[in-house]
Amino acid sequence: MQRFNNPINRIRYWHGLAAAMLLFGSCSLSAQAPTKDHHNDHLGGYVIIPHTGNVDRTYNAGYSMYIAAWPLLSYYSGHQFQTGLPGTWMFAQYDDQAPKDMYSDVEGGLGWWTDTRFATPTPKFIMGGVGPNFSAIANGPAHGWGDWKEPRGLYGVAQLSPWLLFPIDGLDVKQGERGGLFGYGYLNLPLCEPKPTTEGKDIPTGGNTWTLFLNTANFKGPVAFFLPNFWSHAYLQKPELVGKLLDSRPVDPNRAVQMETQHTPVRMAVDSKGTWFARIAPISFPRDEHGATITVHQDTAYDKTALYDKVAAWLDGGQPASGAIDPDRSHIRTFGDKGYATWRIWWTEPGVPEKKVPISLDAIGTPTAIDAHTFGWKWNETTTTLSGDLITLPEYYRLENANDEKKAKWAPIPSTDVPVETGLQKVKWEIPSEAPQEPYTTPDDPESSWKKPGPAAGPFKAHLGDGSVVTYYWFRFADQPALLNADLTIEEREKLQAKVVKLHRAWSKNKNYLPPPTSGRLASLDPAQIVKPPKGMEVGYVPIATRQELDKR
Repeated sequence: MQRFNNPINRIRYWHGLAAAMLLFGSCSLSAQAPTKDHHNDHLGGYVIIPHTGNVDRTYNAGYSMYIAAWPLLSYYSGHQFQTGLPGTWMFAQYDDQAPKDMYSDVEGGLGWWTDTRFATPTPKFIMGGVGPNFSAIANGPAHGWGDWKEPRGLYGVAQLSPWLLFPIDGLDVKQGERGGLFGYGYLNLPLCEPKPTTEGKDIPTGGNTWTLFLNTANFKGPVAFFLPNFWSHAYLQKPELVGKLLDSRPVDPNRAVQMETQHTPVRMAVDSKGTWFARIAPISFPRDEHGATITVHQDTAYDKTALYDKVAAWLDGGQPASGAIDPDRSHIRTFGDKGYATWRIWWTEPGVPEKKVPISLDAIGTPTAIDAHTFGWKWNETTTTLSGDLITLPEYYRLENANDEKKAKWAPIPSTDVPVETGLQKVKWEIPSEAPQEPYTTPDDPESSWKKPGPAAGPFKAHLGDGSVVTYYWFRFADQPALLNADLTIEEREKLQAKVVKLHRAWSKNKNYLPPPTSGRLASLDPAQIVKPPKGMEVGYVPIATRQELDKR
């Protein structure tokens, strides 16, 4: 994930290195006249969210958490803007040492990415499955890396829910959401079964079916899952990884949780005395009715008995399983008080290496545990601004100790302390002029998996709050394109179809699956994504997006 020009998933591959660079990297800070175009200058860094103690290894069947959804910026600043709200990295658990020089996980979450086509100030959600060393990325049904001739994750996710449409650009949070908790997580369901072969080779594929569960105000339950072949396809080139990826491994419950800010716009100027000043696009955080900023709540790890074992017994002919995840078979992680942020302003000057200098965060606020299971911020009320249910950080900064690499920092100042000659007060934060975004499309070839056997009903349209319109069809679950490209025989797909029919009949979209939050309110999804199956297709059919484009109506 290279900085600034690729999806945020790849950035997290380098997050350890980047954090070290942010903490220790520096260069000469001598003042020079700025170039005319400083539109690549930006704020970047991490908010580190600490946990206390380790979770027992047996809680390795998945996780869930609640993340506040809010507009980090009041306007969409263009396709350089890339940042995630707090999220995590779900890695495989190993009995001994992890494979050397191999990175593979599930990340994604809420945020904005450079390849988000229909972006607004409200965040979107993507799934973010990462094949070994970024050989493939799966962000949702029909959304990933590669193209339809050489897909590298485009077929990695199968739709499960018959009630929630997953747009190609990512799930939309309801426009205007300001601090509601978006509950999500991944748990293993006994849908797929291990196979002794992979794409005709004598290489085994595991049966893990890591399934996305949501808990929002207007939708609850399982949505979609990573197909085991998304992981095991890599075995054809790297057989030494057999049995070491998420198709067969449980997950490590001791995950990092961080907020990764990549490219928040900054404008720079130097006055006639050689002093540097900066103006950062106004960053906001949510504020609840008690005045607290909550960003992460109830980070929970589960063991197999919380859901998997009950569902497995049911699908094998036993008593029906409600789908509710047993909170008594979970471990809620405890947050520590030693949170910190590595926010830096990064900027360039002609002929000088990129500079990166920290912001004086102690003058603004402190990331901290609100309670044992809730993490957020405490703010300095004299430097931040309260605006209804949002806290806005200072916009203006002055570079202090510019000639001392170790002590240099950006200190927040009032706008009245910024010399008029810098012109920073005249900066207007506006949506940049960009070419219209190209539509997402899927194959039209009549012999393709999108047309043969093809959909059972449609087309239908969903007009989203992000300004796009999604064309979708209803497919029989086992005939959706992802399953036709999942290295499954007809018999295996039909067996999977029978399991999903049982789930569709018994599990609704309006009961709790994930344990509910103990405080705060739930965020809502864009209601246009909540769909109703056509008559006769209430069970065993799913909505599949085939096109997403700007809404011209």
